Amino acid sequence: MDTFEEKPATPRRKRSFDMVWNILTVIVLLCVLCTGGAYLSVFASPSGGLNPWPPATEIIIPTLAPTFTPTVTPRFTLQPSWTPTPIEVLPTNTPRPTNTPLITDTPIGFQASKTPTPGGFTFVVQRGSPSAISGEGFHPGVGCGWMGVAGQATSLNGSPVIGLFVQMGGSLGGQTIDTKLSMTGTAVQYGQGGFEFTIADEPTASSGTLWIQLLDQQNLPLSDKIYFNTYAECEKNLIIIYFAQVK
Repeated sequence: MDTFEEKPATPRRKRSFDMVWNILTVIVLLCVLCTGGAYLSVFASPSGGLNPWPPATEIIIPTLAPTFTPTVTPRFTLQPSWTPTPIEVLPTNTPRPTNTPLITDTPIGFQASKTPTPGGFTFVVQRGSPSAISGEGFHPGVGCGWMGVAGQATSLNGSPVIGLFVQMGGSLGGQTIDTKLSMTGTAVQYGQGGFEFTIADEPTASSGTLWIQLLDQQNLPLSDKIYFNTYAECEKNLIIIYFAQVK
């Protein structure tokens, strides 16, 4: 009697499940590769068609309208060796003061007079001004070869005032002199707000024919015209006039 050997049955159902899982694995792998490729494409080209939120291609920067910047034009520039340039000033109808104090040899350092002039000016001469002294202390060795007028301007609290215009004019020896212009703070040997004018090359006597006045930046008078005398003596070749603010 022949004996037949039984063969085991093939697990067809298991093979079917393996095939399904393999197909799904391939599909998932393809999806991952496609997604990664899309991310790389967006990263490499943000403006490409795959990016649902592409960056703005143009940034509009508002343009500011130009603004006007005023240019300050100085009235004049002081050079290292500045010499006041004579200017022509039309005569005014300012009356000559009637209470000009007599010139004495009072030393520099007067106390300010707090009584304003009848014209109501911002600056008046200090008590004791004008005074005549020797210019040897400010111009050593000049002797009788020079005559001038100088001084300074101080504020209400006695501090020096810098940047005011100082004007001098009049006549000397019957001859009209050119009107001269200076500024407080240009002759610090008389104080931080000091000024100085050269009148002549030698002491010459005169009686109230020369005057000096403070002006603001618009050429408006800050003080009355102060008339002063000059002397022929070498010991009185420098006239000192100190201005003090009263309001």
